[in-house]
Amino acid sequence: MNHTKKDSLLLYIGIPVIILLILLRFGLYFLKSDDFSGLSMLLPILLLCFILFALCTSALFAAWVYQDCKRRGDDPLLWAVVVFVTTPFIGVLIYFLRRSEIKTICPACQHRISIKAKYCEECGTPVKKEDNSIMTRQGTHHLKFIIAGMISMVLMLVCLTGFIVSAATGNGINTNVISNDHIWNLGTISMNYNAYQNDVWKLDFRSASEGFVKEQNMTVTDASAQLLYADISCGTVPDGATLVLWLVQGDVAKSIDVTNLPEPLEYPLNEFQNGKIYVRLQINGVEDTISEIYIQ
Repeated sequence: MNHTKKDSLLLYIGIPVIILLILLRFGLYFLKSDDFSGLSMLLPILLLCFILFALCTSALFAAWVYQDCKRRGDDPLLWAVVVFVTTPFIGVLIYFLRRSEIKTICPACQHRISIKAKYCEECGTPVKKEDNSIMTRQGTHHLKFIIAGMISMVLMLVCLTGFIVSAATGNGINTNVISNDHIWNLGTISMNYNAYQNDVWKLDFRSASEGFVKEQNMTVTDASAQLLYADISCGTVPDGATLVLWLVQGDVAKSIDVTNLPEPLEYPLNEFQNGKIYVRLQINGVEDTISEIYIQ
């Protein structure tokens, strides 16, 4: 009995802790991504709701499996964790393929025996059918967990569908290269290296979707004297392909074609103000590109 209570305590404490850790990870990403600037709040809300409902679905089905395991004499905590971690779709399927039949207790030796058994396999005591009459009523137990899990699953799929449709259509997603908000790309990029260390932005990529924009926030401390330095080489330039460097701050947006730089670029910043400036590379078909950009 104490072991069962301990398992229940671990289950009911462990699942909320996992959910809180995932929410903390989501919050840290929120802070790291400029508060989702340039993104309609509907999208992160849908994503967060999808995560919450997915966790609730897993937790509810894990709770049902926990109760079912107790009825069958299996390890309830182990199977609940398996279902929660592997998602209910996979976990419940594995559980149903593996779960044992319901057993009862021999009135003579207390050994667990099948409810269909006529004799105890341990001591040989006959088992009367009326002793098992209650156990043979095998209606679905703990329906509240199953119903709540199904409702949570439907809501999870609704949130996921809404997120995918909104992202695919671009509704509420900022893709404007001259915007003063964060750029959210709908395409893909194949990168080798991307880092911003010691005020130097290094970007090395193989290829990207047409119009893909990589950006980095930099800081101008003396606009009248500082220059932006860009050492960029494009290894593969198909016909019509370009690489455009954008500098965006407030109402000022400047673009420079850096596809075929004969030497490192030195661009004056006297048209800008001191403060944050968006430095962006708009990739239009170029491949195998290495760049190093900084303000000095």
